[in-house]
Amino acid sequence: MNAATKLELLIGDSSLSSELKLIAEKVKSNQRISFDEGVLLYETAELGYLGVLANYIREKRHGDKTYFNRNFHIEPTNLCIYDCKFCSYSVLIKEKSQGWEYTMEQMLDIVKNYDGQPVTEVHIVGGVLPQYDLKFYSDLFTAIHKHRPNLHVKALTPVEYHYIFKKAKVDYATGMKLMKEAGLDSIPGGGAEIFAPEIREIIAKDKCTGEEWLQIHEEWHKLGMRSNATMLYGHIEKFEHRVDHLEQLRALQDRTGGFQTFIPLKFRNQDNQMSHVPEVSVIEDLRNYAISRIYLDNFDHIKAYWAMISRNTAQLSLNFGVDDIDGTLDDTTKIYSMAGAEEQHPAMSTQELVELIKNIGRHPVERDTLYNVITDYKDFEFPVEEKPKYYQLPVIN
Repeated sequence: MNAATKLELLIGDSSLSSELKLIAEKVKSNQRISFDEGVLLYETAELGYLGVLANYIREKRHGDKTYFNRNFHIEPTNLCIYDCKFCSYSVLIKEKSQGWEYTMEQMLDIVKNYDGQPVTEVHIVGGVLPQYDLKFYSDLFTAIHKHRPNLHVKALTPVEYHYIFKKAKVDYATGMKLMKEAGLDSIPGGGAEIFAPEIREIIAKDKCTGEEWLQIHEEWHKLGMRSNATMLYGHIEKFEHRVDHLEQLRALQDRTGGFQTFIPLKFRNQDNQMSHVPEVSVIEDLRNYAISRIYLDNFDHIKAYWAMISRNTAQLSLNFGVDDIDGTLDDTTKIYSMAGAEEQHPAMSTQELVELIKNIGRHPVERDTLYNVITDYKDFEFPVEEKPKYYQLPVIN
């Protein structure tokens, strides 16, 4: 049964409340749902209902296509001047013995380690320290492109840019223009957390505000450039805070059209100052993906980080609005594993990613960062490794 038929059957279900039926009809006719309807979905909608709606939208936009890329991370440092309560990754400068600080040469060495390999993106994000300033990152981006011109540099969140620009005494518009000129290609979605000031004050009071996060992305979009967006969910926020967050992203996207992908980030409670807060269930993860897909009608893509939520949950998410599961990673990120993610050494080969997607009947497509198709793996057959014809036995004297 296809997605459209399932939606028709859902709308015709006499047991469905009038409010939920109206939302389903809006989805069918491509109408935008309201803030109050978003809250209603979080409060009352069952997983099966949300899956039908979200999968209908997903398949209408992308069919069975599921995207991934070949990427690696550089995390310059896990030392940070900020003290976010949910963070298991960064440590304060006073605990410097537990951290690392890469030099520019060390970061370029990481890039050079991938010479000759078909990676298309380097993702750079880490802690905030004074020495990683405007000149440092400008020089780094330029050096990366000089060494490998076609490698897409997706780097730094507004948390980092806010500090860097303030220290350099330049405004956001000037700062983002300088970053583009240095070789920055796109911005990842991190640092958004929850925009609501009353929640941000508790979990991340030191760093840039939600409004400042949005302003930096808007300046980047004005330059004709693309970025991603995230939301940290499943901690002390309420459903209204999640919908407010989605609403602000949707409003900015209406103005600029610069966002490519939305990535819900699950709060993980290992080894941080919020370890007393229980994690939400996999069912709530899937509900959140689905509602995000329904609410963000002007976002092309919804992504699940398989390294954060596990391979199995990532597979499930592909039936709840998700059409992208990120990249190969090659065990180059510690952000998720240090927070207690199931994947402690996140790395998948291209073949593993393709098989993970195919195993649930989806159509794997390797993309670049801007969603240009590199390889369509729908009918691709990986070569079978030849097994040895005999096994050499040990010689016993």
